[in-house]
Amino acid sequence: MSGHSKWATIKHKKGAADAKRGKMFSKLAKEIMIAAKSGGDPSMNPSLRTIIQKAKSINMPNDNIEKAIKKGTGELASEAYEEITYEGYAAGGIGLVVNVLTDNKNRAAAEVGHIFKRNGSEFATRGSVSRNFERRGQIIIEKAAAEEDALMEIVLEAGADDMTSDDDGYEVLTSPSAYQDVASAIEAAGIATVSSEVVYLPMVTKEVTELQKVKQLLKFIDALEDNDDVQNVYHDADISDELMAQAEE
Repeated sequence: MSGHSKWATIKHKKGAADAKRGKMFSKLAKEIMIAAKSGGDPSMNPSLRTIIQKAKSINMPNDNIEKAIKKGTGELASEAYEEITYEGYAAGGIGLVVNVLTDNKNRAAAEVGHIFKRNGSEFATRGSVSRNFERRGQIIIEKAAAEEDALMEIVLEAGADDMTSDDDGYEVLTSPSAYQDVASAIEAAGIATVSSEVVYLPMVTKEVTELQKVKQLLKFIDALEDNDDVQNVYHDADISDELMAQAEE
């Protein structure tokens, strides 16, 4: 998210993740399994390292991570998962990109499609929404966790594209290929992160100024994220901290 809405959006997502920690572990285990198919050694598999970093950021137990890796490499039996992306619009033309990882694509299409219809929407043409997003490594750090100049030096030397700061903290952006090097450099410096992952970021955002529309959007996104097959939901809404706080009351 851009500007002032970034922290409110992240706090909302973190609160939802904390409330559904078991479900988050299950979803991340699927991502780890898929990544581990290309090799179970994180030092040789950048995609696997990235997802393990994300899993550790929400305190996923090491036993869960190791079991998921073994399922991915075939050491343990597992289901066959398929990656699918659905796209559509929420009220006000807010674009949604929904990443799905499922062992039954017909079930996933039916269930996700039903959530769209229940929220007054339907799937959009493939690429019509996602073309407005770019894949970026995004690392969020609270202000108290690091001194700005020192952090700037660490991340730029590790290969970050940019770092911005505001009253709440810092946002570090990287290319997907440089993400792991930057995340590892931050971890090696003993700096805690609020969130750290490779995401889809909107190139242009749409401001939402009505409380009711914010509530409708959050309800829509929460319903999607509650589905077992849905891994991530990205949107291009720009919502103020004040409106986000009111919507969550």
